[in-house]
Amino acid sequence: MAPTETPSASQLETFPNPRPEREFTVEIVCPEFTSVCPKTGQPDFGTITYTYTPAGSCVELKSLKLYLQQYRTQGIFYEQVTNRLLDDFVAACHPVRCKVVSVWTPRGGISTTVTCEYAAATG
Repeated sequence: MAPTETPSASQLETFPNPRPEREFTVEIVCPEFTSVCPKTGQPDFGTITYTYTPAGSCVELKSLKLYLQQYRTQGIFYEQVTNRLLDDFVAACHPVRCKVVSVWTPRGGISTTVTCEYAAATG
């Protein structure tokens, strides 16, 4: 993966769920997420937490790490990046449910947390 490549769901690799008969939760914490503020051009630092219940597949962690690193040069607002992280994860893994929470380092005395959730349609 080239360091200037635009992040996309296709960069996320998966592997078969080892226990598809059991519902379980996976939590992945990524404490070194970086993107760029599109307004100021300054770096934004945050912690991204994925909490998901796998269906047929699980995300492969190295591919997730490399995917997240692609945002280091992306000018994107907190709200947009958090929604995009969720959308790409769901497109790659097709989980039963998934929540992505981004907690951003305070800037100018203001801290921000963005939470996005997905639940597969039932029936």
